[in-house]
Amino acid sequence: MDHAIRAFMTFLDLERHASHETMRNYASDLRQFQAFMKAEHLAVSILDPATVQTESIRAYLHWLDRKREKSTSIARKLASLRSFYRYLQREGRVGLNPAEAIRTPKQPKHLPRVLSKDDAAALMEFPAGETGTSLRDAALLETLYSTGARVSELVGINLDDLRAPEGLVHLRGKGRKERIVPIGAVAVQAIQAYVDQRPSKDARYVATKTKRAPSPVFQNSRGGRLTTRSVARIVARYSNRLTGGSVSPHTLRHSFATHLLDEGADLRSIQEMLGHASLSTTQKYTHLATDQLLAVYDKAHPRAGRPSGARMVKDDKP
Repeated sequence: MDHAIRAFMTFLDLERHASHETMRNYASDLRQFQAFMKAEHLAVSILDPATVQTESIRAYLHWLDRKREKSTSIARKLASLRSFYRYLQREGRVGLNPAEAIRTPKQPKHLPRVLSKDDAAALMEFPAGETGTSLRDAALLETLYSTGARVSELVGINLDDLRAPEGLVHLRGKGRKERIVPIGAVAVQAIQAYVDQRPSKDARYVATKTKRAPSPVFQNSRGGRLTTRSVARIVARYSNRLTGGSVSPHTLRHSFATHLLDEGADLRSIQEMLGHASLSTTQKYTHLATDQLLAVYDKAHPRAGRPSGARMVKDDKP
């Protein structure tokens, strides 16, 4: 199975142009399934993907459920196996896809958390001081909220991707798709303040022996590119001071879109800025905005109360 997984990862990289994050998730999911199968079949030293049956995958999903894995995580791991076996079918390595007949677990319907505009403004102010770390963290938070970038897109920004005079930044998104989005003046100023205090050798490029590598905007203490996990920890540390508790970088992306919608931006423009392939993905923010409007209305309007036993007025007219 090792060889099949490696071949699948090469396919994702070269033909599907999958992001590093996507490839890491696929590899992790498939390796976990491989380990489960080896533990269940101790006598088998080399696992052949063609011998895997639907019942084995069901047993694996039940095992994940007993471990109290989230339904979203189980659904993703099943999807990884489906994609893996579709690839093997295409290559003629297997006849049937053992994951195809298994129904995806039902997902809880919940809307993502969104910061209020006041909380978002407060979060931007939490990094204080003129140290390199504080300036970096301030620039990082401002950029996430100003652009709606995914965390993987944020860490991929290089200095050459910034078009500060125009208020634009170049992002590399899912499937290696690229787009240019607006970035606010406050975020640009925060980035400039952060970059200005870095050593001069970091001002534009980091020299290597064979080529001049682009300099990442957001760096760790050793001058390397920040990881997505590091960004998540930074956001969690500062947002933990908010009344509602800590949030993820994706919460800032949700907040970016919802606040734009609140101020009258159209869905098509928000879709372009978020890099959504489908407008239906962007439309979830209309539900967020509606829920917020109802909450404000119920709280503020003197006649908004709806008693639990109230009867709907029926129109008898034809």
